[in-house]
Amino acid sequence: MQLIDTHVHLNFDLFQPDLATVRSRWQEAGVVRLVHSCVHPEEFASIQSIAHQYPEINFSVGLHPLDAAKWHQETAEKIKFLARSDAKIVAIGEMGLDFYKANNYEQQFMVFEEQLAIASELNLPVIIHCRDAAVAMKEVLQKWRHSQGERVRGVMHCWGGTPEETQWFLDLGFYISFSGTVTFNKAKSIQASAVMVSSDRLLIETDCPFLAPVPKRGEKRNEPSYVRHVAEQLAKLRGETVETIAYQTTENACQLFRLSL
Repeated sequence: MQLIDTHVHLNFDLFQPDLATVRSRWQEAGVVRLVHSCVHPEEFASIQSIAHQYPEINFSVGLHPLDAAKWHQETAEKIKFLARSDAKIVAIGEMGLDFYKANNYEQQFMVFEEQLAIASELNLPVIIHCRDAAVAMKEVLQKWRHSQGERVRGVMHCWGGTPEETQWFLDLGFYISFSGTVTFNKAKSIQASAVMVSSDRLLIETDCPFLAPVPKRGEKRNEPSYVRHVAEQLAKLRGETVETIAYQTTENACQLFRLSL
């Protein structure tokens, strides 16, 4: 059984002492590909180093919405330059809107739209972070589609929206990625969304080192091997086998990020 963890942060200090051991565990769990996300272009060198150390890792480059204040005139050109510099880059992001922790709305909108333009120019998918901002996110993406005449390819990562909101982004052509939150007992809305997503738009992730899934919840560090628990929960919720979930989400990840196994 092969699994792809579509969103990790392995360059964090938590992983530095034992990353090789962590890798052994994800290999044992059947994780054959990983997509390493980027929250700021200044991370690029550390992420690139990890990606070239481990052949199964691809990565992205972009600016997280909570870092929108760090956007400068040169940031767009830097992201474009970096995205063109390495064949292992498969996406722009993570990018998006976060109204839970910040209220610099106009700045977030500007930075988000700038990165949409970069992704369109480079024909790369986007990794979208959306927290307490689904209505605004839908409006931005609809506006982009109408003004540019094209859909944005990408994934709503670590999805936490309602079924109604989930349908908005499915209608806009997005993949929906579920993390350890789908295993939490009180996450009924997320679980309902996980049931309704069509099999050809479903992805899985850990978002490690955050959000360790049940039965690992409470551990200080999430890790890629735990993505199997996300797949098992989706199988349970959807009445499918974990092998079916693994096969479909792996196929979807390869399709979106143009990965080969």
